Amino acid sequence: MSQYRIAVLVGSLRRDSYNRRLATAVAQLAPPELSFEHLRIDDLPLYNQDDDANQAEPVKRLKNEIRSSHGVLFVTSEYNRSVPGVLKNAIDHASRPYGDNAWDGKPAGVIGCSIGAIGTAIAQQHLRNTLAYLNMPTLCQPEVFLHVDDAFFDAQGRCARPDTRQFLQGWMDEFVAWIKRYAAS
Repeated sequence: MSQYRIAVLVGSLRRDSYNRRLATAVAQLAPPELSFEHLRIDDLPLYNQDDDANQAEPVKRLKNEIRSSHGVLFVTSEYNRSVPGVLKNAIDHASRPYGDNAWDGKPAGVIGCSIGAIGTAIAQQHLRNTLAYLNMPTLCQPEVFLHVDDAFFDAQGRCARPDTRQFLQGWMDEFVAWIKRYAAS
């Protein structure tokens, strides 16, 4: 049985998005003591502070799923050099109303991939700024900004390139240690 539940938020809604595939591939590198639950964010209404006192059921569900996790993995795409709106909307909902921040203290990892040359570097930096404000200890190194194409993943959903898979394994090893360090506190 898994000892650590990891909430996974993917910043792309596209069914076959590279980042959704990356989230699956990196989870395959984790030890059995970690389980990964992809959280649904496509059914959240747009954040409106007027709704803080009466949050929608999908928002309550999201906040409960985050609270019951031991850590969070953000796998973000980059839209117009920033965080996708759907991911930022989920972050805003789960942090509100003021004083009821479901993210508080949750250890996090941030990775992403793109067809662009710099991967998702700028979106990740914007996301890290937000996570710092939300009091989420976030793994800083190694950073994962992957350039992908259709040949990046193999038929089993793993990274097809052995050197990149080895790099991702190193990232996962650090992420596991990060989760254990902060989930125990």
